[in-house]
Formats: sequence, C-alpha cells, structure tokens
Amino acid sequence: MKMDFKDARVLIVGASGGIGGAAADAFEALGARVERPSREVLDITDDASVEAFFFDKPPFDHVVVAAARTKTGSVATLNVADAQISMNSKFFGAYRVARAARVNDGGSITLVSGFLSQRPSATSVLQGAINAALQGLARGLALERAPVRVNAVSPGLIDTPLHAKMTEEDRQAMFGRVADRLPVQRIGQAEDVAQAILFVAANPFVTGSTVTVDGGATIAP
Repeated sequence: MKMDFKDARVLIVGASGGIGGAAADAFEALGARVERPSREVLDITDDASVEAFFFDKPPFDHVVVAAARTKTGSVATLNVADAQISMNSKFFGAYRVARAARVNDGGSITLVSGFLSQRPSATSVLQGAINAALQGLARGLALERAPVRVNAVSPGLIDTPLHAKMTEEDRQAMFGRVADRLPVQRIGQAEDVAQAILFVAANPFVTGSTVTVDGGATIAP
C-alpha cells in the first residue's frame, strides 16, 4: 500500500498534543497540507465554535480527532459534573466534529480512543466507557457517512506530555512497570500511533474498524 498524501487537505484536531502532533508531522512528511487549529480557533466542547469553524471550509480529504480533556478517578470518587465535562470533551467533541466536517468521498475520519475500552481499569472506568463509546460511534458513522471512511485508533500507554505533571522519577517508574509486562517490552511513542492513523487514512478498504496500538496490553497477563 502506497502512502501518498501529496496535496491532500488534512485536519488534525488536537495537533498540539503528543499523538495529534505526531500525526500532523507524519501527514506533512508525506506531502499533505495539514491544518492544525488551536483550541481558541476550534473549541470542540462548544457547538457554535465547531459550526463556525466548518461553515466556510472546503471539504477535507482526511480528518483526525485526537483532542480530549478527561478526568481520572473511580466512579465512586469522580462527581457527575466532572464526568459530564469529560464526556463532553472526548466523546461529544468527536461527535461535533464528525457531524460538522465536510469530507470528500473516499476520504476518512479517524477518532482516537484508547485501549481501556477493551481492558478496563478500576480507577479509570469513565475513560474506558468513553473510549468504547467512541469506537461504537466510528462503526455507526462508517455506515452513515459512507463512502467517507470512519475508523478508530486505540492507543495503549503512550509517552506523551499527558504525563508531564508526574515527576521524572515517578513517570519512569510507571513506564518501567508497564513495559515489563508488555509483550513488546517498551512503552509506546506518539509516532507509533501516528503510523496507525496514516494506515487507516490511506487504506481505501478499511472502514468501521478499530486499530489497537497498545504493545499487546490487552492480551498481557
């Protein structure tokens, strides 16, 4: 399969983050014209902002939604208001973009979910539920938006700025513990996920799928 995105119009929502930024760089390296709107330009938590952004935009060839702000914690400790904020950001943010974006026939929309949809954690129940909902959204949209292709990419633990609030010592200790039980024996990098995003965007026979990029976390003991 040839990955040629020369002059393709690509929108990356969340390009300031690790995965979104790596995806934007990867598309540009293959000749795409990438748009990287800031949160001030495109606020995916706000209906009016999303509608205004797409109002006069010509169709894109590929759209990637990698932006989200979610709270962590158990259901018992995470209040409903914070849970709703998280759902509004990651799930309904993707929902708004997929609803408003115009995409050329044969083009693609890719939603970034997460492996907690398949391997839940007692301390991240909400994240697992949101990721599962995103994957269900991608499958349904693949039918509704056809012939535009819609897929999800589901990362495992990735070394991104998301973990920057941890001390270096704590972060490396966590990465070491996780890497030790992964079949690949290392932590994922944003570029690993970007390669999967390129794959689902480039392959004209992939739609309604979830590609898991987790180093084997879902099958690890």
